Amino acid sequence: MKVLVAGAGGFIGGHLVKKLKSDGHELICVDIKPLEYWFQLDDNNQNYSLDLKEYENCQKIFNNKIDYVFNMACNMGGMGFIENNKAECMLSVLINTNLLRACKEKKIKKYLFSSSACVYNASKQKDTFIPGLKEEDAYPAMPEDGYGWEKLFSERMCRHFYEDFGVDVRIVRYHNVYGPMGTFDGGREKAPAALCRKVINAKINNENEVEVWGDGEQTRSFMFIDDCIKGTLKIFESDYRDVFNVGSDEQVSINQMLDKIENISNYKFKRKYLLDKPKGVRGRSSDNTFIKSKINWAPSISLEEGLKKTYSWIEEEIKLKKNIKKFSKF
Repeated sequence: MKVLVAGAGGFIGGHLVKKLKSDGHELICVDIKPLEYWFQLDDNNQNYSLDLKEYENCQKIFNNKIDYVFNMACNMGGMGFIENNKAECMLSVLINTNLLRACKEKKIKKYLFSSSACVYNASKQKDTFIPGLKEEDAYPAMPEDGYGWEKLFSERMCRHFYEDFGVDVRIVRYHNVYGPMGTFDGGREKAPAALCRKVINAKINNENEVEVWGDGEQTRSFMFIDDCIKGTLKIFESDYRDVFNVGSDEQVSINQMLDKIENISNYKFKRKYLLDKPKGVRGRSSDNTFIKSKINWAPSISLEEGLKKTYSWIEEEIKLKKNIKKFSKF
């Protein structure tokens, strides 16, 4: 099949493209970033640097014959970015709108929208180690301001494009995806990558303190990228148009995750808690009852196993950058 992946230059999009390519599909890849900034780039694909918030650019792409569309495109990052860029995050609704319009016009066979656990009602996330969030817990609506509202609105738009126009949609709600080949600095990184980076730098620089946003007691569940891709494709290939959680139900506090990173690094450090930094909701985890019952999927990679792989990759990247800086002085 010929598959369009919007947001192909991003973290999840890059891994998805790689998997679809290995399965034998022909890929059309689009991202707003210039090609040199894509996390993964295969020159054998059709690669375009275009802003899909402009409908004319969607029309250009859909001049190709396309069977399936995966919308992984959005303006997002870690909690610091989301809380300080609400309007920018909400503009991503234009991407989903334009892609759905093009899918309707071109009679695309199937469309997947990547949503987020940020759609969940904040009143159900005020405590640490809360019960896992079920799909119906998104209503009554009180999502994360900005980013969460954009995702929830876009979910509704997908639903109505199916009901009114017959666009065959799939919707996944991701819970804190992490792993190699992703952002680990610059302000858009999420907690696992940010904490791995901080510990690695502390170890390299022989520092005995690592900064932690909040008091470290806020809880989350984190899903390794390989599980994310498997869950996404299983939902896409199913006959269900329901909204599905794609996440881990292994809920940990930030302090507990730091304990794991400390063991992986074999380096002891003190924790400096920054209580004035963005922290997000107090607790969040995925309830996987629905996805297990419908398509028999559950994540298989533990947080400890995923963190080892992520830590190792970030460590190699940091050391490589330091070596490049060192030799560039000569």
